[in-house]
Amino acid sequence: MKKTIGIVLLCLQCAIAWAQGYNHAWLMGYGSWVNKGRIMFDSTGYQFNIEQRKMSFLDTQGNISDANGNFLMSSNGVWIANATGDTMLNGSGLNPNSYTNNWSNYGLPLSNGNLIVPWPDDTTRYVLFHQTGNYDPNYLYASRELYYSIINMQGDSGRGEVIQKNTIIFQDSLAWGLGACRHANGRDWWIVALSDKGNGIHTVLLNPSGIQYWGYQQFPFPSYYAIATQPSFSPDGSKFAFTSGIGNAGLWTHSVCYLDFDRCSGVFTNPVHVDITDSVVGLGVAFSPNSKYLFVCKFDKILQFNTDTSDIGASMQTVAINDGFYSPSPPFQTDFWLMYLAANGKIYLTSGNGVQHIHLINTPDMSGLACDVQQHALSLNGVYHSGSVPNHPNYYLGCDTTLGCPCLITTGISEHGVHDFKFSIAPNPNNGAFKIIYLLPQNKAGRLEVFDITGKVVYQMSLPQWSTLQQIELPQSLSNGLYSCVITSDGYRQSKKVAVVR
Repeated sequence: MKKTIGIVLLCLQCAIAWAQGYNHAWLMGYGSWVNKGRIMFDSTGYQFNIEQRKMSFLDTQGNISDANGNFLMSSNGVWIANATGDTMLNGSGLNPNSYTNNWSNYGLPLSNGNLIVPWPDDTTRYVLFHQTGNYDPNYLYASRELYYSIINMQGDSGRGEVIQKNTIIFQDSLAWGLGACRHANGRDWWIVALSDKGNGIHTVLLNPSGIQYWGYQQFPFPSYYAIATQPSFSPDGSKFAFTSGIGNAGLWTHSVCYLDFDRCSGVFTNPVHVDITDSVVGLGVAFSPNSKYLFVCKFDKILQFNTDTSDIGASMQTVAINDGFYSPSPPFQTDFWLMYLAANGKIYLTSGNGVQHIHLINTPDMSGLACDVQQHALSLNGVYHSGSVPNHPNYYLGCDTTLGCPCLITTGISEHGVHDFKFSIAPNPNNGAFKIIYLLPQNKAGRLEVFDITGKVVYQMSLPQWSTLQQIELPQSLSNGLYSCVITSDGYRQSKKVAVVR
């Protein structure tokens, strides 16, 4: 794959900075079992404690601590709990429909079905992005909406208050699972959701001004119209992967789907599809801390891929075969279900049935068997845990100036003086002919580039210093669709979407 020295250095920084505060906690336990548990991670290990808690988790788990590691909130897709474990003020009634109601005692069965991120440039607000299933037979339980809810941690005497709830960002037929990645400016967030067929990606941008739908990219991946799971960004933010599959005549038709990601433009490129079809179901996905290795699991095995090679499929290695261990006794078998890269740099695996043990990959930055899979290595001391893992993006991914974006945040403190291009496009939509108005940095020339949904440059021109207006005529050969217009000058960058309809 195409990598630069800058990205390699960034990757090393990510591995070092992964263990901080926001991603310290993993809540264990499901159903009516009295005892539940909590794992608190640091950069080298973890501490497991048994606790009694109202909230139960099946497969959906969002939680977040503050920058100092103080636990703030959690959600199982049905409601939001505060740090005390009680219902947060206005925190009930998430994802309102009959499907959610039927899972109210357990939590939703959606892998990576929600996630929580801090509001950019605001230490008091957080955003929960969330989804649920449905009972429409035409869509095989797919999600129909992507929601967000806003939490103000100053409410209810510091325990938090939901001040906006169940706001729909867009509606479509969506697979189960959400992913998130820091924007290359080090401040904003990209949020992604997969189409229910696993062959397209919806992108949403969160910045200090609010939440906006960014666009949709479709890719030549197999259209299984079934399950696409655990959409995951690499810790360095340059890679993205998920699995997609469907049961058919004794087979689990199953694919690993990989793409490169541009954190500045939000564009995915270089799609890679690897067929891993056999008779066994698989869901879990996780990248190694150094972003080089991609791990994918089926119920009975763990696979490793080297994403820094030109042929990712050919790099596949089986690094573990499930040993059939029961926890504590039949029928509670410790298969491989979902994966989680924790703050201590290890990857943990849950089981689909509620069990009392967790697997781990001890040294995931190593190739092949050297990654050291340790099956049922973590005992939960009698706590039964189902499949849920926290959906924690890399909260500490910094800015990346190699992508051409201005750096808006350093060590958590916003920088001012970012150039405002006052960039506008009119008319929009248009037939390929339109006008751009802009303001370049003083005494600096600029450049306009237009990208299609694959990230290919389809039009470019120089912008003379002091110029403020240009008439653009895109080539007639370009098809109808959504394009990204990007102005760069003096290290600054701004992007606008333009819709071409002829």
